[in-house]
Amino acid sequence: MNAPVPDWLQTLSQRLQETPAEGYSAHLPPREGARRRAAVLVLVAPNEQDAQRQDVVLTERAHTMRSHPGQVAFPGGSIDPGDTGPVAAALREAREEVGLHDDTVEVLSTLPELYMPHRFFGVTPVLGWWQQPHPIGPAQPEEVASVFRAPIDELVDPASRFTVTHPSGYVGPAFEIDGLLVWGFTAGVISRLLTFAGLEQQWDSNRREVLPERFWS
Repeated sequence: MNAPVPDWLQTLSQRLQETPAEGYSAHLPPREGARRRAAVLVLVAPNEQDAQRQDVVLTERAHTMRSHPGQVAFPGGSIDPGDTGPVAAALREAREEVGLHDDTVEVLSTLPELYMPHRFFGVTPVLGWWQQPHPIGPAQPEEVASVFRAPIDELVDPASRFTVTHPSGYVGPAFEIDGLLVWGFTAGVISRLLTFAGLEQQWDSNRREVLPERFWS
């Protein structure tokens, strides 16, 4: 039996379709388009212990990777020539990275393509509801160190939220969940979605922490 989509997630899906690209980020692809394009899957799942709660599926990148080792991210990656679009790419990458079965996911909406200027990447987040959860884990250990679920109620907990700074001048949202730091593009998307969903609680925006040196590269 498929788990029904939570009311707040249905509201969020509708809000996403009504919000222009500028409402998500100040970084949008250049007029000529991004040099490289990618898609990530923002997969919301029923909590395993309490069906009234929900989680977001996240991965911890392998610590041996050349790019962003150990960083928390959504499942996802580059859009390949054989993909029909961002949705197909996000589902394929999730299948390859964590063993997700495509037919267990109800795709609800997509965000506009957002831009990572330091990598020349245009990234499309795809919002999905995991209506039939099944066991998942690192299917590509050379890329994924671990897979975990971040409870929504812990993400909105003010105690979990703060701002990180980088010596380069970068300042952005961050979360600490189960001892793992969520920052950068992933934290930015989560922060915006929590706001659009009406779930955000007041938190201390003056709490700032320097990004750990291992993430500076």
